[in-house]
Amino acid sequence: MGASWSALLIAVVGVAGTLGAALLTQVRADRTKRMELRAAADQRREERDHAEELLRAERALQGQRESLERRRACYITLNTAARQYLTEMTNHLHALARGEDVAASLENLEAARVAYRESYAESQMIVPDVVSRPSGAAKTRLNAAYGKLRKYAADPAAHAAELGTMEAELHQDVWPYVGAMKKAMRADLGVED
Repeated sequence: MGASWSALLIAVVGVAGTLGAALLTQVRADRTKRMELRAAADQRREERDHAEELLRAERALQGQRESLERRRACYITLNTAARQYLTEMTNHLHALARGEDVAASLENLEAARVAYRESYAESQMIVPDVVSRPSGAAKTRLNAAYGKLRKYAADPAAHAAELGTMEAELHQDVWPYVGAMKKAMRADLGVED
């Protein structure tokens, strides 16, 4: 019986070893498969995160482009309106000096003034401070010049001397501020002089 027990014990150990080896191989294969799946999931997550980061960067770049284009359009409108407003003040001065077409020049001046006010109001919602300050200074000068012109134009005979010097005042006191506004706009847009 000793030999049969030994044989049985050897057979049991052999079967257990064979089954254990198969089980150990399966456990290692499962762990390797889990590691491969985890690595693949990590890779997909990294790719997805990278794609989302690229999309965010593209959206930010697109937002910057749109902001620049909005500011550019606003600057063109504001600069044009300010220059037209100032030109119409000069034209009104000339009409007053000639004594002809005063009503038509006043109508053109008022239209230019309204256009300027609208473009300035729009710019307040769009432009950064580096442009807002010079555009505000230009607005102050334009409005002061307009106020003087309207006061003098109400009684041109009484204010002939002031009207005679007003064009020079416009060139000395107002145009530089409009030019500074334009320069600030160009700098904000990245346009070099």
